[in-house]
Amino acid sequence: MTTSTPSRTSAASPRAIKPLRGVRVLSLALNLPGPAAFMRLKAMGATCLKAEPPAPKGMPSGTSGDPMGQYNPKAYATLHDGIKVVTIDLKSEKGQARLHKELARTDVLLTSFRPSALQKLGLSWKALHKAYPALSLVTIVGAPGVRAEEPGHDLTYLADAGLVTGLDLPATLFADMGGSLMASEAALKAVLMQRSTGKGSFQEVALSDAAAWLALPRSWGLTQPKGAVGGAHAGYRIYRCKDGRVAIAALEPHFAAALCEVAGVSMKGVATMFQPATHEAIAAFLAGQTRQQLDRIATKHDIPLHTLA
Repeated sequence: MTTSTPSRTSAASPRAIKPLRGVRVLSLALNLPGPAAFMRLKAMGATCLKAEPPAPKGMPSGTSGDPMGQYNPKAYATLHDGIKVVTIDLKSEKGQARLHKELARTDVLLTSFRPSALQKLGLSWKALHKAYPALSLVTIVGAPGVRAEEPGHDLTYLADAGLVTGLDLPATLFADMGGSLMASEAALKAVLMQRSTGKGSFQEVALSDAAAWLALPRSWGLTQPKGAVGGAHAGYRIYRCKDGRVAIAALEPHFAAALCEVAGVSMKGVATMFQPATHEAIAAFLAGQTRQQLDRIATKHDIPLHTLA
């Protein structure tokens, strides 16, 4: 409820359910979405092996072949905690031999290459399914189907989904992280299919689809300026307070009523929360309170809020 320090959620807990125990997953996926999905699969008990290309020539010894390991070692370390990483040059005969040795004992292969790159590496779904009928392929692409060859990144997918509304960059990599959730979900589906049919399956996860999924509330009008969670409802906004800011999420009628009571507003139904006078009254009340005072008010009156510096 109260501090300005971001909360931290562990990828796994000591009591976490491990539904993928015994399942072997091999990842060739680089950057963020694939490794983030891999981190979740590891947390669910999968035996995870990451194969990376050699580092670029001229780089110091020990440099990762994954670009993430080069431009953000801290993120890379978190994503690969507890995961075995090997270097395999997929463009060499020796590398191909090592890869196929691993594929022969793999349940799910995770990739993030464009379809044309998979084809060149001999890793098209048709070739894989013929060689390893029980193997499943989860491939992360930027956009689905015929658009899978298009270049793009998180920002372009969010822009296409209508989630870039100004000149500021989004607060996080929504498409990448949403795509990682969809990829881990796809791997779970693949394992369920394998267990019921004995055969592998092919699943394509598009980051643009992840962005479109996240954008649904906006497309429904919920987060548009006239929507209840887009700023029109006085109980669901970010306000200034005496020494910082406060995020108020008093959306339900009983929360809104509690907020109105402490702010000295007469609430005569939900419509009250959409009136300009209500916005002004609540803003004025909050502007005169410190974060510490608002924390106490929230606890005493059961109001959902979070104070920020």
